[in-house]
Amino acid sequence: MLIGELAERAGTSARTLRYYEAHGLVCPQRTANGYRVYDEAELRVVHEIRTLLAVGFGLDDIKPFVACLRAGNSSGDVCPDSVAVLRRKLEEVDACLAELAAVRGRLAGQLDYAIAHREESCCNPC
Repeated sequence: MLIGELAERAGTSARTLRYYEAHGLVCPQRTANGYRVYDEAELRVVHEIRTLLAVGFGLDDIKPFVACLRAGNSSGDVCPDSVAVLRRKLEEVDACLAELAAVRGRLAGQLDYAIAHREESCCNPC
C-alpha cells in the first residue's frame, strides 16, 4: 500500500509516517520511481507506535517494541528490551504519583488549616 493508504488506515498523516521513518521506526520499500510502499506489517507497527505515544512513551523508548514486532513476535512488549523500557516507565509513573500524592497532602493540610483558622470578618463585604 502507498503512504496515503497506510496513513488513512492507521488514522494518521503521511507527514507523520515520514517522521516515523526518519526516526527509524517505519521501514517502507521503495518502488523504481521512489514511491514508498508498505506491507500489512507496517500497519501493525504504526498502531503500536501510536498506542505507545498515547501513553507517554518517547520515540526512542518505542524502538525496542518495534524491533520486537519486526522479530516476528505477536506483541511488541514481550522482548527483554521492551520489558526493560516498561519497567523504567512504570518507575517514572510511580515517582510522579508519589510526588502528586505529596502535593495533594500539602494542599489538603493547607485547606484544613485555612478552614479551621479563617476569620468571620474576612468573608464579610466592606
